[in-house]
Amino acid sequence: MNEKLKELIRFGIVGVISTLMQYAIYYLLLPYMDERIALTIGYIISFCCNYIMTTHFTFRVKATTKNAGGFAFSHLVNWGLQVISLSSFIWLGVPKEWAPIPMYMVCVPLNFLLVRFFVKR
Repeated sequence: MNEKLKELIRFGIVGVISTLMQYAIYYLLLPYMDERIALTIGYIISFCCNYIMTTHFTFRVKATTKNAGGFAFSHLVNWGLQVISLSSFIWLGVPKEWAPIPMYMVCVPLNFLLVRFFVKR
């Protein structure tokens, strides 16, 4: 199997785990706070786990300060896109509990490209 395809599959596995973790935290916190804050808390927690899984499992590279900085930058961009798209889907009438689902459909493919660029270069 092509190495790029294997990376994409591993990225999918890590992404599903991280996304489920973020969504579960968001969903549990949603009754107690603003949706953007709940999303951010879930994002920060899943971000930490995601970095470890991405370096060791997805791209099989050593965790370094350089790729951690790139990973953090790409995820800062991704977090911004998530907040904007979450707010947009809620504004369009998607219930707060379900708005992360179309948000992930927009943000996950973009995040793969950003993370791959910063972690693999």
